[in-house]
Amino acid sequence: MKYMRRLLSFILLCQSIAITADGAVVDKVYHPYVLANEREFEWRIASYDKDNGHDLMHRLGYGEAISETVSIEAYLNGFRNSNGDFQLESYEAEVRWMITEQGKEWADWGMLFELEKQRNEDIWESSTAIIMEKEFGRTSLTMNLFAVYEWGADIENEWETEFRLQHRYRWIPEFQPAVEIYMGEDYAGIGPAVIGIKRFDDRHQLKWEAGVIFEVENEDQNHTIRFALEYEF
Repeated sequence: MKYMRRLLSFILLCQSIAITADGAVVDKVYHPYVLANEREFEWRIASYDKDNGHDLMHRLGYGEAISETVSIEAYLNGFRNSNGDFQLESYEAEVRWMITEQGKEWADWGMLFELEKQRNEDIWESSTAIIMEKEFGRTSLTMNLFAVYEWGADIENEWETEFRLQHRYRWIPEFQPAVEIYMGEDYAGIGPAVIGIKRFDDRHQLKWEAGVIFEVENEDQNHTIRFALEYEF
């Protein structure tokens, strides 16, 4: 019971903080785990439904673990607007820190640190996130709480927050259905997702994710489609 009370308190805290944000961008729900000596290539796509068409974001990244608890990753972020114009938009660096050993505490905890620079503008963004994952039988509950700071000559300096949640059923490694929630001041979205992992040997595996998130607060009720591939070796 004490675990459930702690979990409920954390959910309420995340929701109360997240409503101060300017908005939310559907992206990826991070897990706290780091595998020693892991390396990976990652490709993420997110299609954002707009009134006048669709915006498409691409993220291409490479990362590796530098210790048993810390991994680093670098991204190139590209953007295609509704007119079909595509360009490299920003550069991003990411550090993920696994704080607790998996299964040793009532929940598994980690931290995420990100730094992003717009390519053609003096706009910087830094993010710090608390990551929590808790297993209940064959299901896993994962939550991310982000604090984001934007600054530069081409943007008004401001703080934002964001909350992400994923409740996943570990049916088989290749097919794990889930429900995802994304929250912010002007955004609340929920929708189904599926995660799959194909292991080739102890060090090589392919992971995929796909989801459709439906906006629930806006009158237009736009939706976002997200897809990701990770090859770990």
